[in-house]
Amino acid sequence: MSENSNIVVDSSSSSWSDLWRKEDYLAIWLGFFLLLVGGLIYFNNVPKDMDETFARANSIMAAEAERAPFKTVAYYEAQDKKEGVQASKSAIGKSIKSWTAAPGNWKDNPLDSFYMSSERAAELNAAAMPKYEAAKAVAAEARTVAVVAEEAAAAAGFMNAELNTAAEDGIQNWLKAKSKAKSVKKKIGHHAFNRFPTLAGLMVVIGLLFSVGMKAMGHSATAFLKGFWFVFLIGVLSYFMAYQATMKHYGIGYAAWAIFLGMLISNTVGTPKWVKPALQVEFYIKTGLVLLGAEVLFNKIIAIGVPGIFVAWVVTPIVLISTFIFGQKVLKIPSKTLNMVISADMSVCGTSAAIATAAACRAKKEELTLSIGLSLVFTSIMMIVMPAVIKATGMPFILGGAWMGGTIDATGAVAAAGAFLSEKALYVAATIKMIQNVLIGVTAFGVAVYWCAKVECEAGKTVGWIEIWNRFPKFVLGFISASIIFSVMYGALGSDVGFSVVDHGVIRGFSKIFRGWFFCMSFAAIGLATNFRELKSYFKGGKPLILYVCGQSLNLVLTLIMAYIMFYLVFPDITAKI
Repeated sequence: MSENSNIVVDSSSSSWSDLWRKEDYLAIWLGFFLLLVGGLIYFNNVPKDMDETFARANSIMAAEAERAPFKTVAYYEAQDKKEGVQASKSAIGKSIKSWTAAPGNWKDNPLDSFYMSSERAAELNAAAMPKYEAAKAVAAEARTVAVVAEEAAAAAGFMNAELNTAAEDGIQNWLKAKSKAKSVKKKIGHHAFNRFPTLAGLMVVIGLLFSVGMKAMGHSATAFLKGFWFVFLIGVLSYFMAYQATMKHYGIGYAAWAIFLGMLISNTVGTPKWVKPALQVEFYIKTGLVLLGAEVLFNKIIAIGVPGIFVAWVVTPIVLISTFIFGQKVLKIPSKTLNMVISADMSVCGTSAAIATAAACRAKKEELTLSIGLSLVFTSIMMIVMPAVIKATGMPFILGGAWMGGTIDATGAVAAAGAFLSEKALYVAATIKMIQNVLIGVTAFGVAVYWCAKVECEAGKTVGWIEIWNRFPKFVLGFISASIIFSVMYGALGSDVGFSVVDHGVIRGFSKIFRGWFFCMSFAAIGLATNFRELKSYFKGGKPLILYVCGQSLNLVLTLIMAYIMFYLVFPDITAKI
């Protein structure tokens, strides 16, 4: 990709040969190949005694739901039993996780991220044990209090509203304490490992997968592989920095580090020429987006229902269109493509939407880099500030979760911010963000139509569907197809088996891991291919920053209003069941 190239450069008519020669289609094939491999692995290695465990747990949950007007301690414990049945926890699942793992968490010893001896693991576990024992004791005490309150409510036949409320509050306090103990428990889960050979093996596997695509596109697979190890190395270093305790606490993730490290190299010593054939930004991210489609499951969208759909699907297009018009009419941003990519990035779902939109309107690489950079900075700030604001104002956590899910850009940051509040906030925030992710394809299609019909249309010329099709980013079809296929598969298997084998098997135990690596390499490639001088002209007058701040401010206000109206005024019954 040349330094001034656009995200999509080929606008020629499609032909059958495009299916195995063009980047968008190859991204789809590669993505579905990985999904197929993951499916074959996990569907042939279902958890032992899965059906029996589900049957027992469901029986208890059904009895408790009939006995009490709220979810009891026994109900939640049975639910925990079900959620513990995950295909990714099987022997083969643990093996896959080991061979695809990124550098691990570390605090003050960098080597802990790549290598840990049995002695070192025992030392760290021993140091964390007192804190875990204390957290476990608090959770046990909270459970006792919850059970006593629940028994008091039961003695009154669950007819005393005050006793019912006290029991519910006690159960929620127990859930919070249990969640905290579970989080602390991870710190005593250290075990011996050596990431150096597994990272080398993973680099070879990913490199060979993409080299096949490069060969199909007519490029040199050898030249690609020569530079690929360097891009992968930047990705490894990015994960390494992101998992340092302080960086992790402040939400400075691998994406920010990948771009930073890449740009640090490209703007100092310069990116070596032999690395440039491996800077396949779009190929990496498009394949990752196809895998992301499998994570967008319709059953989770339906779980939140109409309130979540209104928050995600009504506010988002309003903010996107308003921000674009504001940028053109008020700020008078010279580049319409930059304006659109920033608007989509900020209003839809961050970098994923930015990539798809950039492909649809053929934005320049520098414009995409700028947009992603702004998104990463504000995401890091918002994931820390918003939970603090919600707690300080006494905002209901479900409302806060909906607010964060509709405004914070990155899915991971949304989950982290939701976890700061409560389990319910995490659930609502993550689900609304997933609902919003559906708009990636819709936005790309809408932008392609608008750009053909209004922005780049020729006087007196009618725009046909062929032109729109040529501009439309085809990899979005893979995203949509993966979402439909895995949603149907999840529904056909049932929520329990779907949760265990699809969600916590094929997706979380395989495709999501590769998706993270592909995104990371894409951000590293963006940094290595970007020069500060190229970005300087786009910052003129600070207009992109002003656009982002104003657009996000509108997003924050409208999302909060819509979330309150939907969850507390129009559909309070749905909120009560969450």
